[in-house]
Amino acid sequence: MWLRLSPTIVLACLLLSAARAEAVGIVDQTDAQAIQYRIEGGPLRELAARFKPNELELLEKLNRADAKHLARLNRLVVPSEWRPEIEHSPFPATYAAAGATPKLLVVDQSSQVFAAYEHGTLVRWGPTSTGRQAKPTPTGVYHLNWRARTRTSTLSGEWRLNWYFNFHNQRGLAFHEFDLPGLPASHACVRLLARDAMWIYNWGQSWTLDPKGQLVEAGTPIMILGEYNFAAPPPWLSAEFWTRPIALPPSLAF
Repeated sequence: MWLRLSPTIVLACLLLSAARAEAVGIVDQTDAQAIQYRIEGGPLRELAARFKPNELELLEKLNRADAKHLARLNRLVVPSEWRPEIEHSPFPATYAAAGATPKLLVVDQSSQVFAAYEHGTLVRWGPTSTGRQAKPTPTGVYHLNWRARTRTSTLSGEWRLNWYFNFHNQRGLAFHEFDLPGLPASHACVRLLARDAMWIYNWGQSWTLDPKGQLVEAGTPIMILGEYNFAAPPPWLSAEFWTRPIALPPSLAF
């Protein structure tokens, strides 16, 4: 039986819970009943037999890992109920500072997630794998530049990057589909699940150039925030993470 607990009670329960199934917190994004989450430990094999396909898709997002990497994790965040993906977002459902901005992408590296806003309303979120410790993804404000349905990585001819949308032309950095192992592992690009990469590819606005190649209009703005703490456990495995939405800047600076 699932209980709707206050953050204080949830934290107390953490100290008493068993290692195999552990309540980790609640998140309330919709002013409706809060969603509670638990951590499952131990062997995580045969996930397909335990969860429906749509449930596995949500587990990918909650645990920042694609399907082939989920079973390799030591611990798994599982929700108390399976609501639409948007209701499980760790981002705020509305972002007042972006109310006048038609489209905005936000990447929070500390939490390894992205959000897409339209006039300040959250329309999609998902997991990322940003730059590994030796190759960090740069923070700051960027824009979507140009896109390619598929592209071969300049680092290895064996790496095919699908749904590629460049945001740093000089360094060749982009949003694209690739492995999500549950931690930052890229060479500074922003890796995404295939369905999220395809969505951004179709949703985002690319730049506009004149015949001489000069910028006429920038593409969809992007804010890349924070840094991942490689010395600590993933924050989404803590109670505190699920008790409040990710904090976004109070104003935009494009």
